[in-house]
Amino acid sequence: MSVLQKIRGGLTDPYIGRSALFKVFLVSGVLLISAAFIWYTFEVIERLQIDTRDQVDKYVHLWQWAVTSPSSEDALPFIFDEIIVKARFPVVVLDKNREPVSWRNIPDIPSDDTSRASLERIKKEAEDMSRHNGEYKLYFGENNINYFLYGDSEIIKQLRVMPFVAIGIVLAFVVVAVIGFQNIRRSEERYIWVGMAKETAHQLGTPLSSLMGWLEVVGPEHRHNMDCEDQEQLVDNTVQNMRMDVKRLQRVANRFGQIGSIPELKECDLNALVAECVQYYRARLPFEGEGTQITVTPGNIPPVRLNPELFSWVLENLVKNSLQAVDPKAGRVSIATGISPDRRNVTLEIIDNGHGIPSGSAHKVFRPGFTTRKRGWGMGLTLVKRIVEEYHVGRIALVRSQPGETVFQVTLPISGGR
Repeated sequence: MSVLQKIRGGLTDPYIGRSALFKVFLVSGVLLISAAFIWYTFEVIERLQIDTRDQVDKYVHLWQWAVTSPSSEDALPFIFDEIIVKARFPVVVLDKNREPVSWRNIPDIPSDDTSRASLERIKKEAEDMSRHNGEYKLYFGENNINYFLYGDSEIIKQLRVMPFVAIGIVLAFVVVAVIGFQNIRRSEERYIWVGMAKETAHQLGTPLSSLMGWLEVVGPEHRHNMDCEDQEQLVDNTVQNMRMDVKRLQRVANRFGQIGSIPELKECDLNALVAECVQYYRARLPFEGEGTQITVTPGNIPPVRLNPELFSWVLENLVKNSLQAVDPKAGRVSIATGISPDRRNVTLEIIDNGHGIPSGSAHKVFRPGFTTRKRGWGMGLTLVKRIVEEYHVGRIALVRSQPGETVFQVTLPISGGR
């Protein structure tokens, strides 16, 4: 299995699991909220219908009283004009032959429209009213009977539709959000995989180039003028250096292989890891003028639980970023270790006198794809944050950054302080 396959297997499987869980949570939440909203809306509709039915009962009793009252000739027009007409729901009164006598609040039919088409439509409306809400009898004397029917108000009709419209809007918003989330995820994945490929090439490039160089050194064209003793010394020296480069390749493969899995932590001397990293970079510093200088101020710190392979990667990324940010002729990189004021954590600070990070970009330095370099891929600090915070339960922060001073601080829990 190749390095990138290990990376892909380690990184994507947990991500897919979290993504699927998030989708299930999102869909379940939408369904629960929609069900609750529909239930509440229909509860309100039922209460409104009960209130409407109570009003209709009162209207019918008023009208019945009016038509049976000795003064019905004066009371009936008043009750109809001042009470029935002002009702907010549709009303139809039929005669004993079930022909419309009067009506109010029928959509698109004025109360004085007596055309055949309007009457036919009112009859159909009356049939629907009778089927859904029943009908009330109005007695005029002993033989004359009219029928009072009513329908749901426009507000109730709108309330019936409202939850489905609202749910449709919510679903449309969720669909747009999911599509946007998928696009953002694909964009981040593109940055991650391109950046990981770039980082892999960078990590493997140095020892591979060195191995190719050593192979040329031991080639026959370099040995034909040497005596046996010199040739033996050259071969021994070359083999020793090639072993170092092969060990470096093995370390790179181990680093990538541990990304995405749970690494093994053990008590380590952080100062020793810092010294090893600094020694590696000091041998590769430019020496123009005074040149770049790396200084180390080791503190008196207890051992911390680390994965040496992965945390060495953290140190190399942070130191490399600082070296790339400073002037090659007068750059200064300072590394200091110590104990936090509460004595529960070990701190590591990397300070450089480079050009700094713009204030508007400081909050984005750990995001995948963010970089201040033209040829950068923005993966170094993303990996650093993952290794420090997810694998070592620590914290990393850009404490401050301005021209002439940039400070990154890593905080790690002390072994016995967890």
